[in-house]
Formats: sequence, C-alpha cells, structure tokens
Amino acid sequence: MPIRVESRLESPQRAAVMKPVTLTVESSYPRKRLDAFLRDRLPGTSRGAFQRLLEEGCILVDGKAVKQTHHPVAGEVISIRWPEVRPAEALPEDIPLDVLFEDDDLLVVNKPPGLVIHPAPGHAEHTLVNALLSHCAGKLSGIGGVARPGIVHRLDKDTSGCVVVAKNDRAHAALAAQFAGRSVEKYYEAVVCGAPPRPSGEITGAIARHPTQRKRMAVVEGRGRAARTTYRTLQRLRDSTLLELRLHTGRTHQIRVHLRHIGCPVVGDEVYGKNPNRRLRAATGYEAPRQLLHAARLVFAHPSGGRRLELTAPRHTDFTVALQRLGIES
Repeated sequence: MPIRVESRLESPQRAAVMKPVTLTVESSYPRKRLDAFLRDRLPGTSRGAFQRLLEEGCILVDGKAVKQTHHPVAGEVISIRWPEVRPAEALPEDIPLDVLFEDDDLLVVNKPPGLVIHPAPGHAEHTLVNALLSHCAGKLSGIGGVARPGIVHRLDKDTSGCVVVAKNDRAHAALAAQFAGRSVEKYYEAVVCGAPPRPSGEITGAIARHPTQRKRMAVVEGRGRAARTTYRTLQRLRDSTLLELRLHTGRTHQIRVHLRHIGCPVVGDEVYGKNPNRRLRAATGYEAPRQLLHAARLVFAHPSGGRRLELTAPRHTDFTVALQRLGIES
C-alpha cells in the first residue's frame, strides 16, 4: 500500500507554512516562462509542481489563469494557492541508508552513486524517496509534492554524497530558504581529466541550455544564468587531478559544465567529456564506472535554533579505487 506523507507540525503551524503566497513581479522577464520564474523565486518547489499547479488553476496572475509559457511582466501580482497534501504514490522500500545526521526536523544521508533521488519516468521505484518513506515511516515534508516528499535539493543519479531531507514543512521551508539565499556551503570533490590552468581559481561562466543539444547545458556568453564555482587542487594524479570545488550557485550540471569549460571535464562524464575520457583511458588503462563527482561536505544552519551543522560524507568505494588506480604523483 502507498504510504501517506504527513506533516509533523500541529495544524496551526502547518496552515502558516502552507498559506497562500502572493508575489509582485518587480521586473519584466520577456525570455523566462512563468513556471521557471516561480521555481527560481520558490526553490523549495519543483518546476514540474508549478506546471501542475498552473494546469489546475491554483496559480493566478492578476486574478486570471495563465499558461506555463506566460512571461512575467513588471507589476503583475501572482497568487498561489497550495493544494492539500495527497497520499504519496511511491511505495516504501527497505533500502539501507548511510545516515550522517538525523533528528526530528531533518536527516542528511550519504547518497551512493547510481541511486536516483525521486521517482520519475524510467525510475518508478528503488529511489531515495522510496528508501526515505520506509526509514521515516512517512514523516516527511509535503511541500515537494507527492513525488518528492522531503526533498530539499537534488544530486544527479551518478553523483554521490550529502543530501538534506526535511521531515516537516517548517524545516523544509527554512532549509529551502537557505539554499535559495546561497547561505548553504556546498563542497564537492571531483577527479578531472588533465589539470586546470592554475592550482586554484574561480569559474564564473553563465549557464544556459546548449544551443543545439537540448539535453545538455553549456557556458553561453551573453545569456544564461550567472554561475560561480571555485576550486583548489588536492592531489595531482596520472593525467588527472583531484579537486575540491565549492558551489556558490546551484545551476543544472554546474560543476560538470564549468569543468568542461576550462578543459578539465570530470573523469567518467561521457556527456561533457567523452573525448578527454577516451584519451585518459588510453593513457592510463583506467575506465571510471561513473562520473567521479562527490558532494563531500555541507554546512548550514539547523532550521530549529540556527546552530551550525557541518556534515561530511566519506568517499564511496569506487571513488577511492579511482584514486588508487590513477595514483599520486611524487
């Protein structure tokens, strides 16, 4: 039987979290769809969820229903009415979780590579959400919708490491605000092909959809969303380098796109580094089982009380094996 996602808040608190939202558009966005605009303004809710709310008439612009493709215009007033949380469609599954921290408000898990965050076409089961529904017995926030209970942010399927999960709506709203306000410190480790031009540095290329390959992102001058990544070298390896990266913004595929932009794509990333990876395999004999990108550390304020939390996720076995196989230069 599907398990119901329930809030652990008392009803008055829940009503405060889920009360209708009114936004006034401050500037016109002739190139941005309304669903994308809302996703940027309220990052705790997915773009797909806003599309469904628009279809259901739960979002009005100046009191009228509009399409997802509507472009926000300065002065417009957008009102959002949140529907009641419905039973989750995902089934709980007893999938082991590597829990780094847990209390009544949240948990942080070290996601293994290969685990999809939430159910989607082609991945209806065996996801992190399925595991969370079992582990938390349904005590997850409902803001993310029935497909993404508790999910505050995401990692790619083949990216391992720290993922924060909210157990109630109040915690979800507070954590989402931190991610949106860029106050969460996000540190990654990556093994990259070759070496960056300098041992440490900053990459600031704006990211947009690739002009011809629609499933990819790219650094595109003159358009796109501002993105900033800083990096430092941890170890030089054979024809490759171990980097620590700090993600200052949260664009789609940001680290992978930025590393490709400076000529050092992630080892194992066949989307953004097919040719460099082919050369690395020829030179070293090592073939990565996945993109060697790991969300190593998160630093944020606890949603209750604000105390500083710093969580570190140990590297997974395949990442450690890669470092051993590629070796460390003397």
